[in-house]
Amino acid sequence: VQLVESGGGLVQPGGSLRLSCAASGFTFSSRTMRWYRRAPGKERELVASITGDGGRTDYADSVKGRFTISRDNAKNTVYLQMNSLKLEDTAVYYCYAPLIVGVWGQGTQVTVSS
Repeated sequence: VQLVESGGGLVQPGGSLRLSCAASGFTFSSRTMRWYRRAPGKERELVASITGDGGRTDYADSVKGRFTISRDNAKNTVYLQMNSLKLEDTAVYYCYAPLIVGVWGQGTQVTVSS
């Protein structure tokens, strides 16, 4: 079972990034997937989640209206489109699969800075 994130980087405030998380080793389409983040000196925060069929999405209040979670079950990939990025969005972003034993990706750094 593996999750591999990509797409992080350095972006100016107001910019956009799209994170990807490629999954393998489990039945991806039947699983809710989540994105978390951990900012320096802060607790880990649940950012967004999406059900297996993509029919329901949920967001932290801090990102509502700016971030969009989506998935492509044919590609076993979940995405996080991040728009109107703010300085406080700077964090390591992690993909998570709530299996019997939760599985985490390695994380991808997102830095918002002018």
